[in-house]
Amino acid sequence: MRTSLPGLLVVEPAVHRDERGFFVETYRENLLADLGITDRWVQDNHSRSTRGVARGLHFQLDGQAKLVRAARGAILDVAVDIRRGSPAGFAHGFCVLSDEADVVYRCSRYYDRDLDRAIAVDDPALGIPWPDMDLILSERDRNAPRLDQVADELPFLFGG
Repeated sequence: MRTSLPGLLVVEPAVHRDERGFFVETYRENLLADLGITDRWVQDNHSRSTRGVARGLHFQLDGQAKLVRAARGAILDVAVDIRRGSPAGFAHGFCVLSDEADVVYRCSRYYDRDLDRAIAVDDPALGIPWPDMDLILSERDRNAPRLDQVADELPFLFGG
């Protein structure tokens, strides 16, 4: 499904349920290619978090694409368009709404500490409707700068 942000898609796989449980294809290259997602995935990550944990808003300066899914539990998933004119420029984060959640995501580039950046989840200029709960943040995320403090340094350009 297309979103209001060019370059950001929501992909909802078919879940087949019966009395035994469920079956779902979590990755199918040809179907993603039909949607225009042709990235080469080089790294898989898996996080487990408890209710109220917020992770993000993170991005890499090399424009790392992510294919994100909540494998267990419920999350509010957030993408912030930080492009100054390239479809690679999104910051990503999420907040856990259930007692516990497992989030699994594929990345198009390897994690690189030197290219890794964060933006404050509570930046009022972003207007993110986080749930009404005390968010649990890492020290890094608690100290992340606001978007206006780093905007001039962002390499992402969007051509339309």
